[in-house]
Amino acid sequence: MKYITELEAFLPKDRISTNTTILEQHSQDESYHTPSLPVVVIYPENAEEVSRVMEIANNHKVPVVPFGLGSSLEGHVIPYHGGISIDFSLMDKIIDVMPDDFLVKVQPGVSRSKLNQELKKHGLFFSVDPGADATLGGMAATNASGTTSVKYGIMRDQVRDLEVVLADGTIMHTGNLAAKSSSGYNLNGLFTGSEGTLGCFTELTLRVYGIPEMILAGRATFHTIDSAVDAVVNILSAGIQVARIELVDEDSIKQVNKYSETNYAEMPTLFIEFRGNEAGLMQDIEFTKEILADLNHDTFEFEKDTQAQNKLWEARHTVAYAYKHGFPGKQLMTTDVCLPLSELAGAIKSAKQALKEYNLDGGIVGHVGDGNYHTTLMFDTENPVEVENAEKYNKHIVEYALNRGGSCTGEHGVGIGKMKYQAEEHGKALQAMKAIKLSLDPNNILNPGKIFPNE
Repeated sequence: MKYITELEAFLPKDRISTNTTILEQHSQDESYHTPSLPVVVIYPENAEEVSRVMEIANNHKVPVVPFGLGSSLEGHVIPYHGGISIDFSLMDKIIDVMPDDFLVKVQPGVSRSKLNQELKKHGLFFSVDPGADATLGGMAATNASGTTSVKYGIMRDQVRDLEVVLADGTIMHTGNLAAKSSSGYNLNGLFTGSEGTLGCFTELTLRVYGIPEMILAGRATFHTIDSAVDAVVNILSAGIQVARIELVDEDSIKQVNKYSETNYAEMPTLFIEFRGNEAGLMQDIEFTKEILADLNHDTFEFEKDTQAQNKLWEARHTVAYAYKHGFPGKQLMTTDVCLPLSELAGAIKSAKQALKEYNLDGGIVGHVGDGNYHTTLMFDTENPVEVENAEKYNKHIVEYALNRGGSCTGEHGVGIGKMKYQAEEHGKALQAMKAIKLSLDPNNILNPGKIFPNE
């Protein structure tokens, strides 16, 4: 193919591959969606190389799909139209730490854990924690969030500037180093969450935070899901600055105990973390105890040492793997909807009832502090009834959310899995999004077949 010949003309042989194993590695992500091979995988080292790749691809109208670590959950990186998969693993440099500005500049292939290891030397940390050790480019592409978003915000809140290579090879910046600006359109917000459909990120400037003086984590158990969600609303309404507040239902706690060798009470549970100075934390904890005393809670226990706290959050983050281990031979589907807090209890109750109605194995976890919950579903891909029921279940909880002012995805993104709900969620605004896509990528080469239905 002519475009491959042109790529080979400027890329070293060890940074361009049509090897079957390499192609297979870039044909899938962590989702249940069907894999599809790219034609070629390339490994750039800088923005100029990405720009040249995009020029060639645009000239030949060849699809380009950016690839980080492949940890996405809605098929974002699957190249259904073949073409070029751009692997950013070699662009993994931390370019500059700016402690006085609470900023860091990185390449897109830097992982969250690598960044925090470096930031720790400066008494800083990066806040967004989606669970998986994803790349920062991928996290920006999907507008990731996670357990700490209730206090620090989501990925979009951390992006100060992006260096982006557009479809025609143009290299541009979306922001600057200033803490705020009233100048022009908010391109940071536009490109963050665009899932590789508007451009390839080659550099990110991100907000970071000082490591708090003290961190305390604990578990509160409840007799009902309703009581657990009510506790979340009451705690947030009281102005208590929790850093994380996560719901894990009784079915998920059962799987966690098996997988992580814990012995947590198999009841609806809130995992709660407080951060700050010692005096302020003690006040927040006492206030939280008073709030819980008025609700139908069972216990409220704190993990005193760092190792126990790490074990607690490790257990929360490995819920999906616990289900995989508990149901060998079945495929995992993780749903992802977000609702106003006032609608959350009803949504979770409806989701749990629907699990029974569709006879599916699974449980519910969620970043309930911001109204985002997930159902972890296990189903047999060889069983047409289970596959159909899983799809019906996902449709049920999405439509429940949309009918109550929510979103079909709180953090996983659209990819291909949530395309079918875009018109219902966005209405006329979807046409504006398509117009933006067309103006920046008229040949539709950037991650085609994602986000927009009937593209």
